[in-house]
Amino acid sequence: MSLTETKYKEIIASCKNIYEKKLKDYGPSWRILRLSSLTDQIFIKAKRIRNIQEHSDPRIDESQESEFKGIINYSIIALIQIELGILKLKDKVGHLDLKFSDAVGHYETQVEKSFQLMQDKNHDYGEAWKEMRLEGLTDLIIQKLFRIKNIDSNQGKTLMSEGVESNYADIINYSIFALIHLGNR
Repeated sequence: MSLTETKYKEIIASCKNIYEKKLKDYGPSWRILRLSSLTDQIFIKAKRIRNIQEHSDPRIDESQESEFKGIINYSIIALIQIELGILKLKDKVGHLDLKFSDAVGHYETQVEKSFQLMQDKNHDYGEAWKEMRLEGLTDLIIQKLFRIKNIDSNQGKTLMSEGVESNYADIINYSIFALIHLGNR
């Protein structure tokens, strides 16, 4: 296993731990969120990271690391929502039907897909992300969010672009790369 793969798995283990603890605290309350709401949550976190990078005087005691982990988890939740389908408001009670073990299983499925995508892209691109700056990764995440918003505005129709799933998976991987960079400082 490469160093990137080892670090990837360590970061995901930390993110999964947070996901599981919040799942125990709140249940699968996130099931009621639409993709637009999840995309907005990710955008808020990415924008805060960019503000920290540009101004470096945050007033809230949450680091770039915690924000990137939040981006990872919200992106995984978005992929789970796509997989399971978004609940309608009239079905809001049904969101409690997702068992803890099933919610964790869906998380692991999405992580495995993102991990495979990372391995494939690293093979083809020669781990080019290692030469990128943290700010570049942050900007790419924000760009992917604008792409998701535009695809959403087009009712999910694209002419030749990847769908939202690919963009969320890329956001997960860029966030992990950013966390690896932050860990190497």
